[in-house]
Amino acid sequence: MRPTVAAPESVTWRVHLDRSMWVAGVRALMLQALHPIAMQGVWQRSDFRSDPTGRLLRTAHFVAVTTYGSLTEADALGRHVRRVHRALSFTDPASGRLHRVDRYDLLVWVHCAEVTSYLETCHRAGVELSAADRDRYLDEQAHTATLVGLSPGDVPRDVAAMRRYLAAVRPSLRVTPEARQAVRFLLWPRIPDRLAWLTPLKPLWFPVGALSYATLPSWARRAYGTLPEVPGAGAAATASLRALRSGLNRVPERYYDLLFDEATVRSADEARRRLLAAGYRVEDGLRLARPRAVPSSPHASALRERSRTSTVPDPAD
Repeated sequence: MRPTVAAPESVTWRVHLDRSMWVAGVRALMLQALHPIAMQGVWQRSDFRSDPTGRLLRTAHFVAVTTYGSLTEADALGRHVRRVHRALSFTDPASGRLHRVDRYDLLVWVHCAEVTSYLETCHRAGVELSAADRDRYLDEQAHTATLVGLSPGDVPRDVAAMRRYLAAVRPSLRVTPEARQAVRFLLWPRIPDRLAWLTPLKPLWFPVGALSYATLPSWARRAYGTLPEVPGAGAAATASLRALRSGLNRVPERYYDLLFDEATVRSADEARRRLLAAGYRVEDGLRLARPRAVPSSPHASALRERSRTSTVPDPAD
């Protein structure tokens, strides 16, 4: 059994363990809020208004477990999420209709808003990703969608398909009063009791929230109208993202981990032990986990040479 859900060599690992994910995660919540029915589900059936940071940390935990958690851990978390969602419903005030939280199209929207936010924000922040890498990331994340009750074929698995999906759903997106309030909560969130020690640092959060807002598509920013639009905002946001990422990368891991819930940190510690047992180097933290070099031998050299000179079969054959 592989030691982690995503391999350290995967694009998922490269994106999800990048420290610009804080901005990406908040951006995802802001984008998700533009779906009026999905926003009603959050507004009516979650503690988002009283504890927006808690929702962000729960999302961070889900991303962590579905990246470096064990297969058993990820399956258990997926079962829990599906069980909670099955038990929840809400009413759309515009139509009076009752909707399930786990309605198919809502699950697809939440997935797509998340993975596009993660991919676009981290790439913009400086994570090196080729066009093939970006396609591969979406394909990898299609398997993560199964944990919330979808199948891999339900969601876009490459950039072109994702663009088609977002273009198709855009006419149904709009800013509701709840969405506008959600963005304000995310720009200046309430600090939960468990993170009360961070209260003096709360003013440092606003640049993260503002960056998350600035990285939204221009049409979304115009629709929200929460922060003023300024000329050259796109280039300034990219430069600021890269500067923030550079600063976060300088924070020692033992201090950076204080931002996460204990369960998330515990999952990371367990992943570190499994990776070490599987022959990975993790002395510099999970972000830089790499396979250990295997001492060469005459037999191994012969195998490599034979592999190099042999004809590789066409996968289509």
